[in-house]
Amino acid sequence: MTKQELGAFLRSRRERLRPQDVGLPSGPRRRTPGLRREEAAVLAHISTEYYIRLEQGRAPRPSGEVLAGIAGALRLTDAESDHLHVLAGTAPIRARLHRRDVRPSILALLERLPQTAAFVMSAAFDVLAWNDLAAALMEDFADLAPEDRNLARRAFIGPARPDASRYGISDAAEFRHQVVMELRATLARYPADPAVTGLVDELRDASPDFVRLWERHDVQAAPMLTKTFRHPVVGEITVDCDSLALRDRDQHLVLYSAPPGSPGAEALALLNVLGTEAGDYLR
Repeated sequence: MTKQELGAFLRSRRERLRPQDVGLPSGPRRRTPGLRREEAAVLAHISTEYYIRLEQGRAPRPSGEVLAGIAGALRLTDAESDHLHVLAGTAPIRARLHRRDVRPSILALLERLPQTAAFVMSAAFDVLAWNDLAAALMEDFADLAPEDRNLARRAFIGPARPDASRYGISDAAEFRHQVVMELRATLARYPADPAVTGLVDELRDASPDFVRLWERHDVQAAPMLTKTFRHPVVGEITVDCDSLALRDRDQHLVLYSAPPGSPGAEALALLNVLGTEAGDYLR
């Protein structure tokens, strides 16, 4: 059990709730935000002393029934409840290292999507495989060392080359928030994976923005339905953004496409013709 992380997560979820959110009177002026610990304990049907010890990282491992009560008391979403169970050690932990090998059928699928920019991303935001259109839209990942293909590192620290682009995406702030939320969940699943722990430590050391978002303890991201790239050759390209979970390897297949006849589709078609030569500005 990650006791300190569990305590911090419980505290962050408790402090976001108002008494009226859970049917309690607001009462006199409060010195701290959110519910009081004793209120959360009553709602979860556990002792105040035990709940306090949980938040302080001093309690023994809670049972699944206790966690279910706490999840209900704090109005956790399904994703937050799953995260709570992982932190408490009551959910199955995957293999010690997250997988980086891509299924051959997915590699073949990437090449059968000529009008869609597609790539496979690991649980730690490493780009593992991509098709030609993704390379033309973003950059030619083949020119990068594997450690420089990490989208989390690029989002918070910047590209490995000073003259490279950040892809000019329109939702950079939202993407950084998503990165932090998903990395927190990844760290809970792979607490002993040095690639994951090292990346989180690196980002915490290098980026105050990462630290600020990390301390929020959010774990559920809003879906990104569209994204706009500002490409130096073909201009703005607005695409639909879909991310398909490859659960057997804890990876995601990310797809950027556009409706037929739309400006985005025309821009992608042009990039398809130009190929990675359109990304020569990055080199």
